[in-house]
Amino acid sequence: MSIDACASLVERGDPDRFLAVMASPAWTRELLFPLFAFNLELARAPWVTKEPMVAEMRLQWWRDVVDEAASGTAPPRAHEVAGPLCTLVRDAGLPGEVLARLVEARRWDCWTEPFADRAALAAYLEDTGGGLTLLAGHALGATEAADPALRAHGWAAGLAGFLRAVPELKARGRRPLPEGTDVAELAREGLARIAAARALRRQVPKDLTPAFLPGWQAAAILSRAAADPAAVDEGRLGLSEFARRGRLLWQATTGRW
Repeated sequence: MSIDACASLVERGDPDRFLAVMASPAWTRELLFPLFAFNLELARAPWVTKEPMVAEMRLQWWRDVVDEAASGTAPPRAHEVAGPLCTLVRDAGLPGEVLARLVEARRWDCWTEPFADRAALAAYLEDTGGGLTLLAGHALGATEAADPALRAHGWAAGLAGFLRAVPELKARGRRPLPEGTDVAELAREGLARIAAARALRRQVPKDLTPAFLPGWQAAAILSRAAADPAAVDEGRLGLSEFARRGRLLWQATTGRW
């Protein structure tokens, strides 16, 4: 049970977040890698089996882990991610409700039904992207004053990642977007949330920059989706390697997420 094991999992399964953490100060790694490895385990759970109920059982196991960690009712489990995660939850006082909602949101991924409507998709993004970014901020010492910026930016980053995943989700038999979704309008909502988060930047200590950094591509991806909605289904939202690295370096060095 080590931070190195969590880092290795994130490097293989979530390379963008791995790069964001490695571009951040070294002291953040033992705080962010367990959290992002946990998120990766949740994201994987619905896809390692074709049986939705088995996938739900995997998620329930993680729900039990975070409930125990948040309440302090059991020692950390002997698992390469659960152990470091439990230590982080207890030491940083991460909010149990946010952790639980992050797990519960992933139950949608276990089934093939589409989101009922735009509000259901928005709630999913709030609990996944928004919740994860809020947890990252609190792991780094954020207070509630930073929560609106963390949630808004995380929601938008979650949307950017979700839109990039649309072709793969469809290939796996999912219907990711609610019927009649105006993709350009949805992307503009994401951009508006990024703008709202940036308007609150002065209220956010610079030490919290690493919590925002995993969303370094979000504004560019959402801008592309807003201007060219067909790029979503056609899988053309990704940035060039030069643009990816350049944006990450600029945001990491300037702190201007």
